[in-house]
This record gives sequence, structure tokens and C-alpha cells, in this order.
Amino acid sequence: MPLDDAVQSLLDGLTEQGVRPFEDMSVAEARATVASFVDLQAEPREVAQVIDATYPGPAGRQDIRLYLPDAPGPLPVVVYFHGGGFVTGDLTVTAELCRALANDAGAIVAAVSYRLAPEHPFPAATDDTFAALKWVADNAVHFGGDPTRIAVHGDSAGGNLAAVAALRARDEGGPALTCQVLTYPVIDPHANTPSREQFGEGYIITAAGLDWFWNHYLQDPDDAENPLAVPSKATTLAALPPTLILSMEYEVSRDEAEEYGKQLADAGVPTEIVRIDGLVHGVYWISGAIPRATEIRSAVAEFLTRQFAKQPVPEP
Repeated sequence: MPLDDAVQSLLDGLTEQGVRPFEDMSVAEARATVASFVDLQAEPREVAQVIDATYPGPAGRQDIRLYLPDAPGPLPVVVYFHGGGFVTGDLTVTAELCRALANDAGAIVAAVSYRLAPEHPFPAATDDTFAALKWVADNAVHFGGDPTRIAVHGDSAGGNLAAVAALRARDEGGPALTCQVLTYPVIDPHANTPSREQFGEGYIITAAGLDWFWNHYLQDPDDAENPLAVPSKATTLAALPPTLILSMEYEVSRDEAEEYGKQLADAGVPTEIVRIDGLVHGVYWISGAIPRATEIRSAVAEFLTRQFAKQPVPEP
């Protein structure tokens, strides 16, 4: 379908304001640009409680923020890893999304802060996010969560980290996961796909911009063969949890995300691949400027609710 009108207006506005593509920015400029996305968000929704805590990462304690909906517990938990190309993003710019998701999925959302590249290249982000997942499983009962119903979720680079966390949970002793939800994940820095060619310019994240982010994260060329950086390189994808992959029609990484879903399905993993027509990479956070971003959020919440409902709810 044609590019969404609101997306086109956003792209036109960025052009009029002279906003440069990420590959032409410094790291500080890229972080400031992503932080400004709060200006494009809907009004934050109320939740019953927000808890700021820390988890023990391999290089010291890191922040984690828990969003609790107004619902009786014990509640399922969604461990959320923000996007931002492994270089940008934080708990502030994703707060509006996490509040909405907690309410819509009827789940506690545990939003994870992790070390960013280039100061902390691979494997810092995956080591932190997997440590956070284990901390949530070990501590869920203390904040009203159900440690038997845990999902991992992430968008863009966070989708990569969620996919890797699921692999590590399978291979490194848990925790057992109900499902994984990957919103326009970036999977492989060397993916040679039609969408990279077709949408490599003019749709917020360019092909060169994607390379810019990957190059900050993977500073050793050999890392691109490591499944903890590129989950599609895993020896097997069997025995991973049920998966939802969401791709956007007009995005450079569309095909690699969908291809990863096909790899999962071929390995016997129950997998749903949903392409949202007319939208671009990066709109998940900005439902104020892009009303149809709520379609992504609704798909995520519906899948999570459906998967959590398949498991028995423990007695309070």
C-alpha cells in the first residue's frame, strides 16, 4: 500500500528541518535525536506503579524500570529491551510505550537499561540484557510477577537482543520463556536483501545508517559470525519459544526480519510473521506522530496475552 500519510508528513518535516541521516551524525547527535522522539509520543497512560531498581550486570549494576498495571497478580512479565541501534535509546524515551504495553497486555513490563556502543561494543549489550532477564526471573515474585510466565520483547536492536536472550536462555540454563516478540528486529549486518536495496534511502533508517549502527556495535569483523550478535548464525533455532516477528513494509531491515522468522518456522518454532503495510522502521515509539503505530502495539499485546493465557495462572 502507499506510504502512510502521517509517515510521509514526518519524513517531509525531517527534511524541512534539515535533520541529517544517522550515518552523518556523531554519536552524541544521534543520541540527542533519538531522545527527542519523546516530543512525537502520545500522552503517557497511567499505570498502578512504577518501580525503579537495578540488576547486577557483568560490569556493575544497571537500571531496570518496572511498570505494573492495575490488575490482580501474580502477573506475567515482559522483559523489554529498547532499540536504538545498540548506540542510542534509554528508559526515558521508551516510557510511554512501556506504560501502554503494561496496560494493554495486562503484564508487568520490565524495561532494561544496558551498556551502549561504541563505548561498550559487543558483547556488552547482550551480556547485560541476559543478566537482566535472569534477574527478573529470580526476583519476579518480589514485585508481583509470575516467574513461570516471562516473555522477552524488543524493537530494532532490542529485537536482536531479545532474540539472543532467548537463545541464551535455551542454551544456558533458563529461564524458561513463554514467548518472544521481535518488532522490526535487526538480525544480520551482512544481509543482502531486496529491502536493503529498495528502501535503502529516504525512510528514516537508511542502509548506510544501519551499517553505521552495526559498525559501532561489532568492532571485530569476526563478531558477525557469532550467534550472540547475529542470532541467525546459531547452529540450530529449534526449541525456542513461540515467536511473533513484526516487520514494516517500507524498511531497510524488513527482509532480514522476515527471513529470521522463516528460519524459526523451519526449525519447528511456532512463528507468526506480520508485515504492517505503509509504515517504516522506528515508529513503534511515536504513536503521537504516527497514529497507526497503535497497530503494532495492538499486535504485540494481543500475541502476548494469547501466549500467556496458554499457561496456568498460579495462586496468589
